[in-house]
Amino acid sequence: MEPRIDYLKSARGAYHAMLGIEHYLQQCGLEESLQNLIKLRVSQINGCAYCIDMHWKDLRAAGESEQRLYGLDAWEESPYYTDRERAALAWAEAVTHIQDGHVPDEVFERVTKLFNEKEIADLTLAVTAINSWNRLSISARTVPGTYQPAKSQGA
Repeated sequence: MEPRIDYLKSARGAYHAMLGIEHYLQQCGLEESLQNLIKLRVSQINGCAYCIDMHWKDLRAAGESEQRLYGLDAWEESPYYTDRERAALAWAEAVTHIQDGHVPDEVFERVTKLFNEKEIADLTLAVTAINSWNRLSISARTVPGTYQPAKSQGA
């Protein structure tokens, strides 16, 4: 597979705008491990090989267990996730699968039990950001495998 587009070269301003969203998300207060879990799950749904590689590596570098990562495709049936993670994953999937219709009320009710309004807004922004990154990477045919996590930290 050959890459098609280098957004950093061809659309530097847009690329930096996307990085601005990432900077906001790093400072917003949502747990980094939760954000990376969402990023990996949404990337799995969208079939973005580059982002799956990236977020798997980020989670492993942060100390996430392989068992939780392997079970992520079947998180609803796997006992490895907290109620907060489950609500966030349900929200992330519903927002990602928006072509199926609106986000169901039951998913919203579930997420409001464990997240406040600001957290839901930030969670939604995190989901829409990774959906955007996925679409950029897929359309550009960004080649997976070369990404290395910037730092290692505890989960």
